[in-house]
Amino acid sequence: MLQAQVNDRNETFDRYKERLTNFSVEFEFGLFMFIARKSLIWIMFLMGMAGVISWLYLRYSQNYYQAASVVQINIENTSSKVLDMNSAFVDESNEVASLIEVIRSEEFLKRALLKLPLQISYYAEGRIKTNEHYRSSPYTITYLVKNNAGYGRRNDIVFNADNNSGKITINESGVPTEKSFVNNTWVEFNDVSLMVTIDQVRLISMVANDEGSNKYYFTLNDPELLPDYYGPQLTVGLVNEAAKTVRISFETNNPQKAYDLANCVAREFIDYDVERRSKSSKTILAFIDDQLNQVTEKMKSSEDSLDKFKQQMGPEKDPELMAFNFSRYGTLEAQLTDLELQIQVLSQVSERLNDPKTDVKSIIALLAGTDNSQALNLPLSNLARLIDERDQAMYVATKDSPEVKALDFQIETQKNILTASVASLLQQNTIRRDAIAQKMGAYTYERGTVKMDSAFKYLELQRLYNINEKFFNLLLERKTEFQISEKGITANHVILEQARIPTTPIRPSSRATILTCFLVASLVSIILVIIRYLLHDTISSLNEILRHTNASVSALGIVPKYKHEIPVSQLIVDKNPKSLISEAFRSLRTNLQFIDNEPGSKVLAVTSTISGEGKTFVAINLGGIIAYSGKKVIIVDLDMRKPKIHLGFNVPNDRGMSTLLIGRDSLENCIRHSSQENLHFITAGPIPPNPSELIISKKMDELLDEFKSMYDIVIVDNPPVGLVTDGIHIFQKADYPIYIFRADYSRKNFIQIVDRLHNENNVRKLAVVLNGVDVDRKSANAGYGYGYGYGYGYGYGYYDEDQKPKSKGILSRILKRK
Repeated sequence: MLQAQVNDRNETFDRYKERLTNFSVEFEFGLFMFIARKSLIWIMFLMGMAGVISWLYLRYSQNYYQAASVVQINIENTSSKVLDMNSAFVDESNEVASLIEVIRSEEFLKRALLKLPLQISYYAEGRIKTNEHYRSSPYTITYLVKNNAGYGRRNDIVFNADNNSGKITINESGVPTEKSFVNNTWVEFNDVSLMVTIDQVRLISMVANDEGSNKYYFTLNDPELLPDYYGPQLTVGLVNEAAKTVRISFETNNPQKAYDLANCVAREFIDYDVERRSKSSKTILAFIDDQLNQVTEKMKSSEDSLDKFKQQMGPEKDPELMAFNFSRYGTLEAQLTDLELQIQVLSQVSERLNDPKTDVKSIIALLAGTDNSQALNLPLSNLARLIDERDQAMYVATKDSPEVKALDFQIETQKNILTASVASLLQQNTIRRDAIAQKMGAYTYERGTVKMDSAFKYLELQRLYNINEKFFNLLLERKTEFQISEKGITANHVILEQARIPTTPIRPSSRATILTCFLVASLVSIILVIIRYLLHDTISSLNEILRHTNASVSALGIVPKYKHEIPVSQLIVDKNPKSLISEAFRSLRTNLQFIDNEPGSKVLAVTSTISGEGKTFVAINLGGIIAYSGKKVIIVDLDMRKPKIHLGFNVPNDRGMSTLLIGRDSLENCIRHSSQENLHFITAGPIPPNPSELIISKKMDELLDEFKSMYDIVIVDNPPVGLVTDGIHIFQKADYPIYIFRADYSRKNFIQIVDRLHNENNVRKLAVVLNGVDVDRKSANAGYGYGYGYGYGYGYGYYDEDQKPKSKGILSRILKRK
């Protein structure tokens, strides 16, 4: 028995694999559509589940919002153009990618984030999801952190009914610590001191809206870790390379926070640009102020010496000669003064180049207007550019990175070149100064009692004073220019588009979520229908029977599904002779002639594989429709294990074939007349203990011959040959052996029994009838899903009443069939 079950299971699985392999070749669209209609309730269930799941997901999942601002990068400076200045402190490199990295850098992001109220996060925890109360909290926390353990942990807060006090619970070292608080009063914990300020109006409103179901808590955020948390939420991208526009966007779970973050970073980038560009100007102004103080002291000292010398010097006797000599002397003095100024400026430049803390841009300002500025301006500008590039690189790299080291090397090389150039110029000017000083010494002579040395000394003092005065005026002019330039520094970068408070979340997207859920439900529905199609193991059409049988059997016809309740007698062709089902039985009667058209009485044997396929129903109504043609018909019930004819004609089963075969009753006493003329029947009689022996006995053959002598058609209702072998003997003797299948009920493996009857049991005239066809269903393969309204019969185990055959396929145990 066990081996038979195993063989049956393997056979079923082999058929499933064969059906899967030939799916594309043997695809039956009509059957597929019928199974789809049959699965409609599951499809609707899946679609309903998709709608419910999408609603629940959109209702309770955390929403994320995105806000973005657009900034245009520009480095032009209007004040420098008005003054016709080569402003050395303006960054002329338009490297947008470098500025994008500055915005992404941790230091810049920290600088921007500290300007927003992000040090404390307030939350309301509901039954399903948690919301952050950014700028909308009904209370605010003032805190003093004693150690880093106070950061990053959950601090629960509960308010009393008076809305002016409550309790705070903090988990300190794994131990919950609860302390009461009063509005605007400090509460001391081991790691932090807290003061709660309650907005009673907002608290009352919020508690009323959530009906007290929310739990409130807050966390203290470490300022040093803010860039680590908000950095991944920041996206900086180039919108238009030609226009140099940059998009700064933030994605977070609070729309107000996303709006604040995007706008704050954009504004901070503008402020950073102004601050960075004005930093050099402030350094230069500080240097000029320092130089002005030193030159002022020198001018004061020179003026005091000149006044003192005038008092000591007597009247000149020859002022004309003195004026002539002074004129000649003055020319040389002017040249010497200029050289002294150049030497002094070059000395300052050399001194500042050797100082590593010196701002190179201040040296350019010092050289502006001198004879040496043209020679040194280009290398100094290159040096300033290299220093700016290194400063920008330090925002995103360390001083030990290859990029920074390469810039340091170039800076050092440029400084060495500048130092050598300054030394050479200083040496040349010194030589010229000494030559002019030597020539001026030749004008010291004496006329009368007055020595010209005194006049030259006076001129020397005057020259020193003029040098300091000229240097003072130069510094004062430069200071004025840089002050004007500093006031004229405005943001080169422009915010083209301010961020707006987002009103709809970017994720989860309602449209995408609903579409995804319904697509998944549709895919699952299609897979379900395909699986049910592949696992479909019931007969659906006569064509399917003929295609799967290996025998040359005839298709006698179909019997439509009876739409109304079947009467107790099961004889329905006499109730409505013009009905569709009556016409179907007439078609069966006509087709019998193609099986055997010889004259004489005929034996028509009806059987099926299992109970419930409608063999008794077909036998009774086929007999009734033949009797309508005027032929005498008798229906014999040989299904003595499970008799049905007596139920079909609503008579007692106290006598019949069993009593005839054992000789206990006479034929005349056992033949009964139906309500229809020419239609007689014999019930099975009391159930005998040995029905098989009775059916194959000689007495049965004698009775069969006697029936043929009395009637034109003898219809024998045999037992199901799929369960017992009782009816095979009569089936072999029948002139019309008819095998009954029921649409959408009989299994495809039942067809193998037809093959065995034809090939092994030598039933050559075997014909099949498909019962229970639902002709209202239109399909490409003559109808599918043929149900049957009456449930009676043997059941799969022969003695189980009204039980449909169970599928033995392996995969059918996974998916339940409706």
